Amino acid sequence: MSSLQEQLLKAGLADKKKANQIKKEKHKQVKARQHHNVQIEDEAKKLAAEQLKAKQQKDKTLNQQAKAKADEKAVKAQIKQLIQLNKQPKGNGDIACNFTDGTKVKHMYVDDKTHKHITRGLLAIVKFQGGYELVPTQVAEKIAQRDEQSVLYRADQLEENNNLTEEEKDWYADYEIPDDLVW
Repeated sequence: MSSLQEQLLKAGLADKKKANQIKKEKHKQVKARQHHNVQIEDEAKKLAAEQLKAKQQKDKTLNQQAKAKADEKAVKAQIKQLIQLNKQPKGNGDIACNFTDGTKVKHMYVDDKTHKHITRGLLAIVKFQGGYELVPTQVAEKIAQRDEQSVLYRADQLEENNNLTEEEKDWYADYEIPDDLVW
C-alpha cells in the first residue's frame, strides 16, 4: 500500500512541489518534537538529580542528629555506670556539707570521717538521678571529662583556692599567733 500522498499525486489532486514542501515541514516538526523532548528529559533529569541531592542531604542531617543522640545516651550510661560502681557511703552523720547545684545551695548530711575526705579532696559530690552521691576524685575526673555539669563539688579544684597567689593564701602570716591559743 502506498501512502495517501502518493495516491493523491497519482490521481493528480496534488503536485510534486507541494508534496515535497509538506514533507519538509513534517520532517521539521518531527525534528522539533524530538529536540523539544530531549530538552524536557534533560530538565526532568536535572530536577530529579536536585531532588535526590536534597534527599541525601536531609538523610545525612538526620543521621548526624541520630548519631549525636546515641552518643549523648552512651555518655549518660557511662556516667551512670561510673557513679553506681564507685559511689561511697555518706554515713549517718549530722555534719552538713554545703555545695552549690547551679544557683541553689544544697547540703548533704555526712559523718565526720566522710566530711574530712570531702574537704581534703579525696571525695567529690556528683549529681545522680535527681540526688547527689559521693565518688572518689579520680572517678569524678572521668565523669567531668564526659559531662562537666555532673560534678558539683571537688575540694581540690575550688576556684577560690586556684586563683589565689601565695601572698593571698598566706594573708594571716603577718599576724603573730598568741602563745596561749589552744588548737
